[in-house]
Amino acid sequence: MSIDLSGGNAPVSTRVMNLSHFLTESARRLGDATGFVWGERTWSWAEMEARAAAFARALREEYGVRKGDRVLVQSANCNQMFESMFACWRIGAIWVPANYRQSAEEVAWLAQSSRACGLICGGAFAGHAEACAPHVEFTVSIGESGFGEDFDALVARHAGQPLAPVAVDRDDPAWFFFTSGTTGRPKAAVLTHGQMAFVVTNHLCDLMPDTGPDDASVVVAPLSHGAGIHQLAQVAHGVKTVLPAGEKFDPVEIWSLVERWKVSNLFTVPTIVKLLVEHPSVDVHDRSSLRYMIYAGAPMYRADQVRALDKLGPVLVQYFGLGEVTGNITVLPPTHHHADDRHMRIGTCGFARTGMQVQVQDAEGRDLPPGETGEIAVIGPAVFAGYFDNPEANAKSFRDGWFLTGDLGHMDEQGFLYLTGRQSDMYISGGSNVYPREIEEKILEHPDISEVAVLGVPDPKWGEVGVAVCVARADAEPDADALLSWLDGRVARYKMPRFVVFWSEMPKSAYGKITKKMIRAELEARGHLPAPVE
Repeated sequence: MSIDLSGGNAPVSTRVMNLSHFLTESARRLGDATGFVWGERTWSWAEMEARAAAFARALREEYGVRKGDRVLVQSANCNQMFESMFACWRIGAIWVPANYRQSAEEVAWLAQSSRACGLICGGAFAGHAEACAPHVEFTVSIGESGFGEDFDALVARHAGQPLAPVAVDRDDPAWFFFTSGTTGRPKAAVLTHGQMAFVVTNHLCDLMPDTGPDDASVVVAPLSHGAGIHQLAQVAHGVKTVLPAGEKFDPVEIWSLVERWKVSNLFTVPTIVKLLVEHPSVDVHDRSSLRYMIYAGAPMYRADQVRALDKLGPVLVQYFGLGEVTGNITVLPPTHHHADDRHMRIGTCGFARTGMQVQVQDAEGRDLPPGETGEIAVIGPAVFAGYFDNPEANAKSFRDGWFLTGDLGHMDEQGFLYLTGRQSDMYISGGSNVYPREIEEKILEHPDISEVAVLGVPDPKWGEVGVAVCVARADAEPDADALLSWLDGRVARYKMPRFVVFWSEMPKSAYGKITKKMIRAELEARGHLPAPVE
C-alpha cells in the first residue's frame, strides 16, 4: 500500500542541508579553536569558514559560477584545496578533484569530459593548466605561478562579504568522484548532497564513534578521493585536520604529527599501514592517542594485519567500499580484529554498514547462499547517483536497483563478507577459476617475502597460468624455485604460479595501492612476461 503525502498538490520537498554547512556549523560552535594544520601553520574554524565563503563569492561574482557548474581541481594537498570544496558547495557548484599525479593530457581529458567551467590549479602544474585551458573558461592558481589569478588574492578581495549557501535537493550533485580507471578511462561517479550527508553520518557511526572536537586526524593520502571524504567527516564533528608539511609520504613525519597533535584517527590503505608499522619511528613517538587506524582500498594480508595489531594494539578498522558507494559497504571494527587466529575471522572485510544491504549474487542477480562465490552487490543511501554522461556504464553497473561492484566474494552464515578479488583479477587455468588473493595470502606466509601480487597470463596449453611478482624482505635473497617448492602442497596444484619474478619494490598508485593494471604494465615494460610453455 502506498501513501500519498502530497495532498494532490506539489510533491513533498526533497531539500537537504547544503554540505558546506558542516564547516559553517563547526565554525559557529568552535570559532577560534584550531580546525586545520599544515606544517607549522594553523587556521581556526572561523578563518576556514571565512576563507571558503570569500572564495565562493569570488567564484560567483568574478567568474559567474552557478549551481550545477563543474569546477576542476588539480592540486596537491593544501588548505586552499580543502577550502575550495566548501566554496563550490556553498554556491551549488560541483567539486571535481583530479588525481594530481596524472599527466597534463589526462587531466585535460577530465576537464573536457566533466564539462568543467573552471580550473583551480596548483602553481607547480603549469603544464596542466595549459593543457586544460582550451576546455575551461577560467583558471585560478594556488601559490606562485605564471597563470591565472591567485587563490589567496581572490579570498582577500572578497573577505568579509557574507554569502548564504544556495538551497540544494537530495539528488543535487556535489562531487564528481573519478574512479581510478583500472580499465579504460576514469569515470565520474556523481556524489550528491543527500547521499554524502548519509555517508558522513555513517562514517562517524561505524568507523570512529565518539569522535569530536578534542580529536585530531592526520592526512596521509590525497584529498581528491577517499581522504577527502574522511576529512569531511572530521569537519562535521569539529575534528582538526592535520596535513603533513611535505608532499612525499614520510613515516617519521606522520608519527611525529601523531605525537604532537594527539592524533586519534587516520585513513589510509593497507600498504601504507604496513610502511608505518614497519618503520623504526613507530617506536620513537608517543602514539597513545591513536584510537582508529582506518584502512580500505583492499583487504589487508593476514601477516601484515597481525604485525600491525601486535605493534599498535586494537586500533584497526577496515572498511570495504568503492568510490561509487563512497566507502560504505562493510565495516570490520576493532573488536573484530584479533592477532590470534583462533579468534579472528581470517580474510573477512566485515559486515554490512548501518543502513546498507549487501548481497553476493550470481550472474542472474539471485542471492547466493553462504559460502558460494559471486559478485558483490549493494543497495542503500550511500550508493551514488550514477556515472556522469555515461549511460553504457550505468546500464552495466546497475541491476534491479542493485549496484554491482565488480568484486567477487562470499558470505558466511553470520553475514561477514570475504573478498576473493576483482572479476578482472580472476583467471581460468585448465578450466578452473583461480582467485589470486588466496595464493598471495599463502606466499606472504613465507618469512622472506614482504609483498606479492599474482596475476594470470596467456598460455597455449592451460589458457592462463599464474605469475607471482614478489618483493623480498630486507637482507633476504629468496630463490624462485625454492619459493615454488615451499608453496607446493600449501595450495592446489592448478593454483600454483608457473613463474616467479622478484622486484625491489612494487609500483603503487597515487593512493599507495598496488594495482594489477600497473603491475601488468610494468611486467611488459621490463620484458618480464614469460614466454608461453608448450
